[in-house]
Amino acid sequence: MVGMDTGHIPKSDLLQVPIALGLRRLAIPAGVGFFFTTMFNVVDTFYGGLISTEALAALSLSFPVFFFIIAAGSGISTGATALIGNALGAKRIEEARAYTVQAISFATLCAITLTIVGLASSPALFRFLGASGDYLFLSLSYMNVIFIGTLPFLLNYILNSGLYASGNTRSFRNFLIAGFFLNLVLDPWFLFGGLGLPPLGLPGIALATVLIQGSGNWYLLCQLRKTGLLEGCRPSHFIPRKDAFRELARQGFPASLNMVTVGIGIFVITWFLSRFGKDAVAAYGIASRIEQAALLPVMGLNIATLTLVAQNNGARLFHRIEKTVKTALTAGVVIMVPPAVAVFFFAEKLMGVFTGDSVVIAIGESYLRVAAFIFCAYVILYINVFALQGMKKPMFAILIGVVRQFVAPIPVFFLLAYQLDWGIRGIWWGIFLVTWTAAVVSTLYVRHMLIRMYLNGAAEYEAQGSSE
Repeated sequence: MVGMDTGHIPKSDLLQVPIALGLRRLAIPAGVGFFFTTMFNVVDTFYGGLISTEALAALSLSFPVFFFIIAAGSGISTGATALIGNALGAKRIEEARAYTVQAISFATLCAITLTIVGLASSPALFRFLGASGDYLFLSLSYMNVIFIGTLPFLLNYILNSGLYASGNTRSFRNFLIAGFFLNLVLDPWFLFGGLGLPPLGLPGIALATVLIQGSGNWYLLCQLRKTGLLEGCRPSHFIPRKDAFRELARQGFPASLNMVTVGIGIFVITWFLSRFGKDAVAAYGIASRIEQAALLPVMGLNIATLTLVAQNNGARLFHRIEKTVKTALTAGVVIMVPPAVAVFFFAEKLMGVFTGDSVVIAIGESYLRVAAFIFCAYVILYINVFALQGMKKPMFAILIGVVRQFVAPIPVFFLLAYQLDWGIRGIWWGIFLVTWTAAVVSTLYVRHMLIRMYLNGAAEYEAQGSSE
């Protein structure tokens, strides 16, 4: 592919560093960043609850729609990280730079498309999920602002992909920490007004989010320039190029579609929960935030696994890929046990932090006591998926995602919730059954890919690297 002029990029030691040390070095900053991302959402949920239970339900209802933006950004970023990381590992610096710049153009076009489609389709999506009247108005007032701000969201993901591929997980962490504290100031100000600003209500929470994302664009761009990946960049390099866009789509869209399946899964769960009323939807919205917080200690391992596997795959160091996956899985499961125990025993108190509604608390508690037994399954599943992405084998994620989020849950939920008359508990145990099955299947598939990698040898694997 045609790229930019070559030059110096700081040398990474990700091809020589001991695996356990490399995982810690990458995972801890990324994990801290994920913590503050979740706390950012917790702050939004807290202030939404101050408005009303209906506003809280609107935030929860908006999440599966919002998730399509997250899916696009995360997927394109994951694909770009894999491509840039593989190029850096193979010491193809010109190619790494070209992918970095083309990824920015790719994300910009995707953002414009998402904004147009999102604004046009969100009313129908919310009505499908059971919203009407003030409930629908609140949901749209929040999401319309978010859709208008899609571009800064996606740009942050893409700017960070170059940083992650280079082994820099600190810069995004710094932005997320600063964004959290800025959100603590902007959310109440925009929500209730003051200093000449009128009360904006729920749309104010969305506006605060968009403005914070925009501020991150400048900071992350400055940090990306320090890696050398933008060295020699000229305006003409941003013109879309067929070969670069094709590879970004080939690696990024499967990852995005995998995330989209998560959004579809949330749609499916929300649809079933809506049959039990707004309290059930609000309870799941709160409980899912608590679930995300509990998973934070291991979230950085996903990014660390992707980065290490991508660079070592580019250098054809297959034994290091195998050790990376085994070490990450072992560490992830061990780290996840204490949060799971804490959530199980303190579920009621955790729900009570966000709402005083006893019905909502009881429903959320019933979910969290089941979710505590699913946490390790999430760890296993996500580490395997990110490892495959680093190997430039992204298609499995789509298959397992479609089955886990759509094909399996619908009949399982119907069976447990209605046929066996478990009610809402049937949905919770359905999530448990489907997620653990996916975790086991993903482990078997990664093991198969590692065996095939060794049997085929480095030369044949190089030829097959992007064939999926």
